[in-house]
Amino acid sequence: MFSLHQRTKTMLLAIDSGNTNIVFAVFDDADKIRGEWRSSSHSERTADDFGVWLGQLMGDVGLIPDDITGAIIASVVPATLFTLKSLCRDHFHSEPLVIGERGVDLDLKALVDRPQDVGADRLVNAVSAHQNYGGPLIVVDFGTATTFDIIDADGNYIGGVIAPGVNLSLEALHMAAAQLPRVAIQRTEKITGKATIEAMQSGIYWGYIGLVEGLVKRLQDEHGGGLTVIATGGLAGLFSEATDCIKHSDPDLTLRGLLAIYRLNS
Repeated sequence: MFSLHQRTKTMLLAIDSGNTNIVFAVFDDADKIRGEWRSSSHSERTADDFGVWLGQLMGDVGLIPDDITGAIIASVVPATLFTLKSLCRDHFHSEPLVIGERGVDLDLKALVDRPQDVGADRLVNAVSAHQNYGGPLIVVDFGTATTFDIIDADGNYIGGVIAPGVNLSLEALHMAAAQLPRVAIQRTEKITGKATIEAMQSGIYWGYIGLVEGLVKRLQDEHGGGLTVIATGGLAGLFSEATDCIKHSDPDLTLRGLLAIYRLNS
């Protein structure tokens, strides 16, 4: 008998575990994303919880756990790593590659004082950005922190800048000022707000545009200019539309970097 479910040659489970969200994606053998899902990094889910949850979501796009033939993890949250490794082993029968562990080749050099301190996601972004856009580059990642990473013409990571993230700044503003509410980040038509919420949204949105433009200019000056600016992270599209200094918005940059590193090591 033939199964009605035809297994693809290769399927990769890529996991990007950040400080706020864990992103799971499945790539098929044509390097296309078949499914992408998010979970909070602060949940108390076990490997079994993740396995059941992911299995149900994969079913919605015509996949089953047995389709997975490989896995790779980038994590900046050490507390989640054991759970994610167990998920890959127990539910997808794959020993995952883990960014930063011995023997995992990134095909780049981290030309900084303490290479071991560079976040896994920042190195993955460097690999992906250089592969897709050449170099030299500035990668702006709108995550829990807003980071600016410099990649030279040869694809090496040469340093960067870390600033508070957009949502972190909004939460701090709400927590520190009794009369300021929680607000959603959005672009305002005018800089001058006529009400408290508009004023907060304007300050955060246009304030971060000023932060991005100012730091990009200083980084360009420091490195001799000519660096292409790539934006990634959940808010990349929202901020990219308001400034000419960002040339490309690429929300899947990290996931495609994980795919590239897996292919390199396999």
